[in-house]
Amino acid sequence: MEQFGRGLALLGAALVVVGLLAWALGRAGFRGLPGDIRYQTDGVTIFFPIATCIALSLVLSLLAWLWQWWRG
Repeated sequence: MEQFGRGLALLGAALVVVGLLAWALGRAGFRGLPGDIRYQTDGVTIFFPIATCIALSLVLSLLAWLWQWWRG
């Protein structure tokens, strides 16, 4: 149960960090990467963050690879 609690605490801390980063980027004027699709009409906005998802996937894959390499 101790490891479960530690895992939840780490997950919560990671979510707080990601939330603060998203908030700071939004306040700084970041509206997505080139390649993200935004469709706007009167009262409707649809956003497809294709390039952002690809970039995030690459970064997370690299971090996972580095974690596995570091752990042996």
